[in-house]
Amino acid sequence: MIKIIVVSYTLFLLSTPAISTTISLMEWDLIGHDWAVNILRKHIQQQNVRHAYLFSGPPGTGRRSLALVFARAVNCQQPPSPGESCGTCRACRLISSGQHPDVSILEVGSDSQEIKIEQVRELQKNLNLSPYEARYRIALLLDFQRANPNAQNALLKTLEEAPPRVILLMTADAPENLLPTITSRCEILRLRPLAVAEMVAPLQVKMNIEAEAALELAHLSGGRFGLADHYHNQPEEQEQLHTWLQELFELLSQDLGPRMVYAEKISEKRRKGESRESTRKILETWLLLWRDVLILNSGSQMPLTFIPFKAWSNQVANTLTFQQIAAQIHNLEDALEQLDANINVRLLLENVLLTWPQVNLSLHP
Repeated sequence: MIKIIVVSYTLFLLSTPAISTTISLMEWDLIGHDWAVNILRKHIQQQNVRHAYLFSGPPGTGRRSLALVFARAVNCQQPPSPGESCGTCRACRLISSGQHPDVSILEVGSDSQEIKIEQVRELQKNLNLSPYEARYRIALLLDFQRANPNAQNALLKTLEEAPPRVILLMTADAPENLLPTITSRCEILRLRPLAVAEMVAPLQVKMNIEAEAALELAHLSGGRFGLADHYHNQPEEQEQLHTWLQELFELLSQDLGPRMVYAEKISEKRRKGESRESTRKILETWLLLWRDVLILNSGSQMPLTFIPFKAWSNQVANTLTFQQIAAQIHNLEDALEQLDANINVRLLLENVLLTWPQVNLSLHP
């Protein structure tokens, strides 16, 4: 009998090879998204560069990297061939370092949660000036879905009547999160996560790591090379994930008392100023671990996300039924939705931990 379970889109992305992109290290020094590179290269070669581009996709898919390499390619002072950048001329070096006088970057300020209309108006003043030394003046608008409606509306005038020799490069998680009047005036390139299995070899080569480490990074990032690169360069964040996993296994071995203490401890951190996002990361990490347990329980040959914890995950998989494990996955998915609805964090975690079965585990490495 074949066991079937419907899991969230997030888990689907992390497990399926259906979303496939030919991966190669191209002259643009990007892994994947060859189709997008080819489109942009042809626009430069045919001297048909659009005045506005929107690179959309989940964070970590390479939206910003693609925009920057495109900015280099259109302004390179000594391109090795049309549509390429040398990477070494003054323009390429300054754009890569974010210091080119003709490249403006607009993003959410450190003291704000959104892009404001004042920022857009300041940008527009710069765009009305002729390029100082480059072929094109570039505006890089990062995560523009975080612009408030007034800021988005203010940008419309520039989109409708773009100054000559100006290119707007916008990134967003999804075109649907911008005003339709914005997206209708942009060339949209939708970037998707890469197939996890296809990321392993490029990660090994580019990061000089072993296959097992590359596989864990590929799964942790959900096929997003930029996020994998972030975890590789910030090992303390990956270590934090492992801490949350160890806490999960310890809580499974305990009764309700310690579990409620843990929920209170996490909620106390939030009251002291830690972001709600930290709670989200804990829940998402637990969700991935329960997915590993489900894979082991079902006998599937799909690769695990947290390979170092396989022995402990296997103990849980051999103790619980498929239905019990599936229920924990659904409970965590529901908890993530409730977190978006601004539910009390302590109550949310208590409800999650109340549903966990108690499993007697041997927690020795």
